[in-house]
Formats: sequence, C-alpha cells, structure tokens
Amino acid sequence: MSEFTLNKRFEKALKGGPTDLIPVCSVTQTGTVELMEMTGAYWPQANYDALKMADLALAGYKLAGFENVRCPFCTTVLAETLGCTVAEGSIDIQPYVTDFPCKKKKDVKDITIPGSLLESRRTSVVLDAVGILKERVGEDVPVVAGLVGPAGLASMLAGMKNYLMWFVTNPELVEELMGVLTEACIEYAKGLLERGADAVTLIDSEAGPDIIAPQMFETSVLPLYRKFCREVPGLKILHMCGDATFVLDPLADAGFEGISIEEKVGVSFAKGIVGSRVCLIGNVSPSDTLLAKGPEEVIIEARACLEDGIDILAPGCGLAPHTPLENIKALFRARDEFYSL
Repeated sequence: MSEFTLNKRFEKALKGGPTDLIPVCSVTQTGTVELMEMTGAYWPQANYDALKMADLALAGYKLAGFENVRCPFCTTVLAETLGCTVAEGSIDIQPYVTDFPCKKKKDVKDITIPGSLLESRRTSVVLDAVGILKERVGEDVPVVAGLVGPAGLASMLAGMKNYLMWFVTNPELVEELMGVLTEACIEYAKGLLERGADAVTLIDSEAGPDIIAPQMFETSVLPLYRKFCREVPGLKILHMCGDATFVLDPLADAGFEGISIEEKVGVSFAKGIVGSRVCLIGNVSPSDTLLAKGPEEVIIEARACLEDGIDILAPGCGLAPHTPLENIKALFRARDEFYSL
C-alpha cells in the first residue's frame, strides 16, 4: 500500500520531492465525447451548468483514470466575463469568441474588473463546480482548475490582429491591458483555490515564442507572471502551447511550481534547461498520438517521456473531444510498465 494519496503524490511531484510513482494527470481540458456519453453530461451544457461540469470532470478521474480532476473545459470563461461575445459551441466544439471589445486603442481604457467578477454567469459556474468536485473527491484527489492568462486574454479582448500589431507599435498599450487582466486572473485564481482547487493552471500560449519574441515575453509578460505567483497562494502551473523552449529558463524562475509543455518541446532538453527549479508536465501529443493513433503508439510516446525525465506524465495540451478512452488509459499502462522494468 502506497504511503501517498493521489493528492500528496501530485503535490510532492510539483514541489520536486520524492514520490513512489510519477503521477499521470491532466492539467488541461479532459472532456471527451465518449465520457459525455457515459455520464450524460454533454457540451455545451457542461460548460454552463455546474453539476454537469462536475459530472464530466469527475469522469476524467473515475472513468478515464487520471489521477486528478480538472475543470473547466473551455478557455472563454474570463474572456466573456470581461466583455467578449462567445458562441456556446456544440458537443465537440468548445465555446469560442465571436466578437471582442477592444477594436481600437482607446477601447483599452474601458477594460476594468467588474466588482462582481466571481459572480458572473461563467465564473460562478466554474467556482460552484470546483466546490462540488472537492466535496465529491475529498482531500485524497487533487482538483485542478484552469484559467487563461493575461496574454491569452489580451489576444481575445483585442483580437489577435490588434494584439500582435500593438505589441510591435505600442507595447505599452498591451502591457496596460495585460496589467488589468492580470489583476482579474489573480482574483479569479484566489477564488478557485478558496472553493477547493488544489492547484490552478494558467493557460497562456499567446505569450510563447510561437506568437511573440522571447525578448517581448521577458519585458512585458514575465513581470506579470511573477506578480501572479507572488499574490496567488497554493500550487500554480503554467501551460504554454507551441515550442516554449526559448522561454523555459526565465519561466523556471517565475514562481510556478510546474510548467506544462506540449510535444514540440523535447523533454530531456527542457530538463537540461530547468533542472530541478520547476516540475515539467507533459507531453504526449493530444492530436497526433492520443487522438489519431492507437494504444501501443501512445505507450511508446509516453514511455519516451518517462525515460527522458518528465515529472508528471500528461497530455501535452487539452484532449481533443474525440480522443478514444482506450488511448487515455494507455498512459497508465505506460507508467506502470515503466516501473515494472
């Protein structure tokens, strides 16, 4: 019998302590059509109803086997709360932004944090779902809650075209917008932790080298991450899609316990950069492997992650809705076989 509960193992791994096994978790979205059919909790309703959100999130743990639970399933919660227009999506399409408030530079001045941020249509649902999940799983299973970071929110509120153009022509404007959005992220993250989340995942791919230059990241975004990490208690993870290699070194000192990387980042190379400063999470491909291949191929890729030194084995990003359940379960076969060698 292991001395570690799933929650204690997860916490130890994030903090760089010794564990009996490498955890197999998902710190990104876990909703799949197969799990929706097994629970009756379908998108888009499960994005807008706390009970359905909790039911589908719990299935990631009870039916798929992830050693944590994670919600929500989309990236539009704060964006809608702060002024974006969002389409609800469908059973296999996540909610998405259809219109945004900052069409001109002067519109940035109008972006403020509503006094009812944690009572909005979207944030209140996630907060309630987190509370339901913690009540259902207790203290032995980690609850992870996700939120979009300041760069990702800025790209939604200003539109990607403006976000990129203003970063070049008027970086102070983007920094002003991201400063306000960071405060919103801090308030929301604190609320998630207070309701029972054991860790929060800040999703901020638009701050990565695939979108902006590493120098821009270090000047404009990194100070905001440090502020977020200083002011938000509890365990914090940063997820960045794309090839984050060129910002891993500063990210490792930002204050996050973990960095979630996708398959474009080589695990062994990343470990050489970050060392023991931060936990590396990932990075089995959610699209090329978990969605499109079979269990044996999943095992091969997962085993490579383990051999290269990954600290928490996980999908490299959110699961595609049509990911087969048997492929998710193959992650655990890979981990267990790795320890039996």
